[in-house]
Amino acid sequence: MAVEGAQRIDEFMNEAKVFFLASVDENKPKNRPLGFHLLKDGKIYFGVGNQKEVYKQMCENPYVEIVALVETDFLRYYGKAVFEETYDFADSIVKGNEFLESIYNDETGFKLAIFHLEDATAEIRNITGEIMESYTF
Repeated sequence: MAVEGAQRIDEFMNEAKVFFLASVDENKPKNRPLGFHLLKDGKIYFGVGNQKEVYKQMCENPYVEIVALVETDFLRYYGKAVFEETYDFADSIVKGNEFLESIYNDETGFKLAIFHLEDATAEIRNITGEIMESYTF
């Protein structure tokens, strides 16, 4: 992932605060709001619970789209979701976060599944649909 593009996407998502992740469930689109993202080593990481339908949907069809809105500009970030092979990275994110620890722990058995996008495109567009910035990764 190009570092400059990743930084710009991270800035946009920080300003938006909440963004939406679209997946596919039996050929039908499904959207849900998310708030967690992390820029690390030039990649933007996201997390979903491994107990949730969205995780199962993404395992079956890894192509997703993320949309965020800031005033009249919006981000479309789409590509193939690639999950981390182990939960080590996720465990380090959960540790010390009281809210996440209450969900993802040994008692519940739930894990935070971390992913990033590959073969991806990010576009920042204005309300008329004009592309103002575009990045490919």
